[in-house]
Amino acid sequence: MEIEKDKIYSVSEFITVVNADLKWMKARIVGEVGEAKAGPTGHMYFTLKDEKDGTMLNCIMWSSKYRLFGITLEPGKKIVAYGAPEIYAPNGRLSFIADTIELAGEGDIKKQYDELKNKLAKEGLFDLENKRAIPKYPHKIGVITSKQGAVIHDFLNNIGKFGFDIKMIDSRVEGQGAVEDLLESIKTFRKKDIDVLVIIRGGGSMESLMPFNNELLVREVVGFPVPVLVGIGHDKDVPLVAMAADRSESTPTAVANLLNESWEQALLLLERFERKIFASYGLIFEKYKTIENKFKISLQNFKNNILNIGANLDKQMESYFTGFILLCDKTREKLNGIEKVVNLNNPERNLKLGYSIASVGGKIVRKTSDTKIGQDVNIKVSDGIIVSEVKEIK
Repeated sequence: MEIEKDKIYSVSEFITVVNADLKWMKARIVGEVGEAKAGPTGHMYFTLKDEKDGTMLNCIMWSSKYRLFGITLEPGKKIVAYGAPEIYAPNGRLSFIADTIELAGEGDIKKQYDELKNKLAKEGLFDLENKRAIPKYPHKIGVITSKQGAVIHDFLNNIGKFGFDIKMIDSRVEGQGAVEDLLESIKTFRKKDIDVLVIIRGGGSMESLMPFNNELLVREVVGFPVPVLVGIGHDKDVPLVAMAADRSESTPTAVANLLNESWEQALLLLERFERKIFASYGLIFEKYKTIENKFKISLQNFKNNILNIGANLDKQMESYFTGFILLCDKTREKLNGIEKVVNLNNPERNLKLGYSIASVGGKIVRKTSDTKIGQDVNIKVSDGIIVSEVKEIK
């Protein structure tokens, strides 16, 4: 926003215009912390002093940012702050609003690293018994790294063609500004369905790897719901995030090879089973040929036996049929004799001779006690039934 030369601004308007331009004047400033104190809401108010001439710059860091970096601001500590200047309208004071801070002295960096390492080690965050195994046959892979540079290409070029479902989040991986990106990326992956989380970047000095020595980031890695695999190159001191991870490798290529490992072993097993199957089929075919030959011989013998039995049956059938005809004739004669006897003893034959059959309630009357006065008696004669009533029994 440009200042209009002919316009008369109020103080408030002018400060607003100036601040609009100042927010684009982001810079990295190195200096020694002079005074440092926390406000009632946790914001940090401190000064940075130029070591050469003692020039002072008022600085502010909001509490949400200050908690990210794990650095205690105290007098005498040399730091690099990144941010932009801003005028505070109520009192017209210019302050540098720091977005990130990092230690500038090599000795201070190593000291902070050792102190945090010892603190987290005492809590058991690096203990081997707490490490989770990388799952066999991982399929859904979450990757956090920068899309710029060779790291992601090394990883993708070496990951096997096993149908991996790779989800990637582009994040800064160098400088204190990377801490916020990395934390946000991990929190995003917490909501996604993945089998393993991969965090990779190239090698570097302790200064460049400071984001991976961040306490909040270490705790996020330890508390992540699935195993975390880290591939971060380093010169000497292992980044704390790598120590906290379930598995750590030195390069992106090594990470890719580790993810390939169980799949490659599965392929070897399949090839071994394939060879066994083909060898087994070879033995089966050999056995089959032997069985086939035996079966052909047995089948020919069976055929010969059938032919012999058929010839014998032809001879025997003639005698069997002759005997069967004689048996039928004798049976027919016996049946005719039985029929005559049945006809002679048929009660209905006697009806035609003048006899009758009396019955009460379906039972034949054989004696006077089989009836009672008043009962109906059915008298069956040759051409029908006479229904009568018993009037008297003598």
